[in-house]
Parts: sequence; C-alpha cells; structure tokens
Amino acid sequence: MNDPWNLGDVYDQFMGRWSRPVAQAFLNWLDCPVNGRWLDAGCGTGALCEMIVQLTKPKSVTGIDFSEGFIRHAQGVHPDPVYHFRAGSASALPVPNNEFDQVVSGLALNFFPQLETAVSEMCRVVKPGGTVAAYVWDYAGDMQMLRIFWDAAIFLDSEASSLDEGNRFPICQPEPLRALFTNAGLQTVSVKPLDTTAVFKNFDDYWRPFLGENGPAPGYVAGRTPEQKTRLAELLGQRLPIQPDGTIPLKMRAWAARGVKA
Repeated sequence: MNDPWNLGDVYDQFMGRWSRPVAQAFLNWLDCPVNGRWLDAGCGTGALCEMIVQLTKPKSVTGIDFSEGFIRHAQGVHPDPVYHFRAGSASALPVPNNEFDQVVSGLALNFFPQLETAVSEMCRVVKPGGTVAAYVWDYAGDMQMLRIFWDAAIFLDSEASSLDEGNRFPICQPEPLRALFTNAGLQTVSVKPLDTTAVFKNFDDYWRPFLGENGPAPGYVAGRTPEQKTRLAELLGQRLPIQPDGTIPLKMRAWAARGVKA
C-alpha cells in the first residue's frame, strides 16, 4: 500500500508542515510542567519534538522512529543537544523502564504494526505518575485535506476505498482510542478533538504534494494514468472550498488521548 514514509523533505512538504499547529494544540492541552524528560514514539521528522522544546523547555526530548531516513532528517534540522534522535521500533523502545516524565506519540499510532504492544511500551518507559498521550488524524471525518481527496478518488474509482485511511485505521476515532489507553492500564483517560486549519496558497499548493510517490495518497496517484490524474485533479478543483483569492482553508482535526501511569 506504499504506506512507509522514509523521505523527510517529501513528508514535510506533504504533511509535516501541517503537523506543527496540531502539535502545539496537543501540548497546550497536556499543559505539562517545564524541565521534564520527554520521549516521542514515532517521531517522524521531529515536528512534535520541536514543539516540545519550544513550549515546555524540557531537560531532554528523545525521538524514536523506525525510519532511518526520518531520523537523519530530524538530526540534521535539530542539532541542539537537548534532542536525542535514534532509530528503533515502537514495539521495543530501546530505553530503560520508568525513564521519562512524559511519553507521547504524534500522528503515528495507526502506523505501528503492533499497536497494543507499542502502547504497553510507552507505559513501560514512563515514570509512575507520568503522562502517556498521543494524537492521530481524524481520517474518517474532519481531516479535510485527505477526506476530500479520498472521497473524490473513490467517486472515480471504487477500488480506492481499500487505501482510504478512514477505512483502514479505526483506531483514529475517539472510542477505539479511549479503549486502547484504558486497556493499557492507564488512569484518568480522556479524549479530545484538536482542530486546526491548513490554508493552502492555491490549488497547486494543495495538489503538488500528492504527485510524490511516498505515502498512501501520493502512492495511489502515482499509479494512475495521466488521464486519470487529470480527472481526479479536476474533480478536486470542483470540490475544494477555493476562496475568491485562490486560497483553500481546510479543517485539520486530530483526536488526542492521554492517561496517567499508576
């Protein structure tokens, strides 16, 4: 399904640039004290780690991701010694027990092949009384950048529904997310929508990132004929809320969950 993201620059152009506002909303909700020790499981290119440093003045932030390409990118753009990036699996975090004050994951849970194990690992490495929290895009609902894309793709090609993240990732909805955290033994679990807005400069700014080949939606577009790509682009141009000045504002909702280790 061409799910893996390995190229940091490509991911930042497609999704990473919209990751920072939702990361800020997430951290504002957590409202954690300064000078903590943080771990980000599935850190990607480091957008959430960057926001942690800016907003919480941590003692340290460790980012772990399975993609060595992402880790190299994160190390290159975040050279400050407060950051510690390393390749590793969320299902076997390469860190000791009870090591961190906060363990978080941004926009990554649905890509963990052993999801329950990964959340169990997040609980293992956080200190008693520490917070475990995560957020995921609302693919089936108000993550409009992709929802509008997949609805148009499925209208033209019913087989595209098998690639639609809204169908494939049921964990990206509030009740399954709450159950995941509760079943992991976390206390005082709560779930919240995080709403931000992405404003694309024009249609090309929206469409161009879909013409890469990395990730589910760009991978789907890469497999279309030139004529099919043109039809899809035309339909998107009709369905997107393009403003008189050409800009395209889209709601970008994520669902967030948090709990406390007993």
